[in-house]
Amino acid sequence: MRLKDKVIAITGSGSGLGRESALLFSSEGATVVTSDVVPGRAKAVAEQILAEGGNATSTDADVRSESDMERLVAETVEAHGRIDVMWANAGIPEPGFGMSGFVDSALADWDNIFAVNVTGIYLAWRAAAKWMVTNGETGNLLATSSAASFNAYPGFPMYTASKAAANGLTRAAALELGKFGIRANALCPVHGMSVNFAMGPEADVLGKSYEEMTPWDPDKRAMPLRLEQPPVIRDNAYLALFLVSDESRYMSGQTIASADGGNFARTSIIFPTDLGGDDITEGVLPEDIRNEIDR
Repeated sequence: MRLKDKVIAITGSGSGLGRESALLFSSEGATVVTSDVVPGRAKAVAEQILAEGGNATSTDADVRSESDMERLVAETVEAHGRIDVMWANAGIPEPGFGMSGFVDSALADWDNIFAVNVTGIYLAWRAAAKWMVTNGETGNLLATSSAASFNAYPGFPMYTASKAAANGLTRAAALELGKFGIRANALCPVHGMSVNFAMGPEADVLGKSYEEMTPWDPDKRAMPLRLEQPPVIRDNAYLALFLVSDESRYMSGQTIASADGGNFARTSIIFPTDLGGDDITEGVLPEDIRNEIDR
């Protein structure tokens, strides 16, 4: 088992990628501590792990709260003797999910997005690192960033900025904590992300990716990699599994795109051929120049 004897705490693990990864990590031998801001969600995941023969505990916690993150670490150590991995996975999108735009955005929303997506990582990591350093233990810090940290998402200026900040924090933590044998990395999902991310906290946990919620036709998707099955949440969880395992023990400060479908093999420009056109120059070059091109 790839995670035998490891104790892993995961914020935002009541749904989506955190939930899927908690189940995967348990199947690989990890003891998992689930945590979520929505009451009862983390407990439900821990109970599922226990029912399947794994080992897990849970707590309700808000990553914006310094005391909650310190309590998460304290409860993890009290229940399991130590903490090997802290995965700061909790995150939130723009209000309106990209429909409001930059001009209509509100400072209060900016503050809240950064409180969850950046400060939440800092508080979770700092609490775990403090215990590791104080007790002379090496450790592993993981964050969930986003493809938006590399290329801006239309309608998501605040989210994009927060994820770029998360990448910077990842590199800074790797540099500062490496001397203690503590490493820090981030995965940056592109496709295969949970549809619950776009839904309110009161929504049922669906356990499906965006792409699974609509009929899948790879030829109608703007990604270079064409596969018959859509990307799923576990496609991202598998990269997380690698990053929390000893297989990546000499990796630190890395921000890695996961389930990208080949999108980062090119520029972020959407060409006409991505949208079903036959000619890459259509709408890009003037007609007279297009006619002169030797094809």
